[in-house]
Amino acid sequence: MARKETITKNEILNAAFALARESGFAGVSARTLANKAGCSTQPIFRVYKNMDELGADLYGKAAAYFGEYYERFPKASETPFVNLGLSYIRFAQEEPHLFSLLFVAKERHGKSLYDLLNGSSGFVVKEINNAKFYGCKDPSGMFMRMWILIHGAACMALTRDYDLQEEDTVKLLEESYRAFLNV
Repeated sequence: MARKETITKNEILNAAFALARESGFAGVSARTLANKAGCSTQPIFRVYKNMDELGADLYGKAAAYFGEYYERFPKASETPFVNLGLSYIRFAQEEPHLFSLLFVAKERHGKSLYDLLNGSSGFVVKEINNAKFYGCKDPSGMFMRMWILIHGAACMALTRDYDLQEEDTVKLLEESYRAFLNV
């Protein structure tokens, strides 16, 4: 009779996600994961061929988490790209390890930064369409200009060099959008 599996793939993934949130992906090893999940390393390698396979699932879970974070984030402005930018910057402040994993690390498991930002709900496409609706002649170019600013601000937040309050960030993003309309 086969021994009953006591830990599931989902439980292992959830433990890996908790570790990644606490200490980054570099802190997720078979040993630390086994300790966090309350098992030996054997169940980990029963459900995952290797740590790279686990990493791909962890990356997918982190990307889905960012998508949910953005969806729940309170909307502060009608100006295109402001809400996406504000939530992205806040995510870097609140979830620095997940932000680094998703948006700074070289390994993106076959996804581009655009794919990650667009998410399963088409966040970027909605923002581009919103910019077009409000009369922007080059909404894709506007996204690129805004994104350089937004990503830079988020990276500054990651290193704790960004200290603007939310209302100041909204004002900065809105003013930048208007300024880029004239470029």
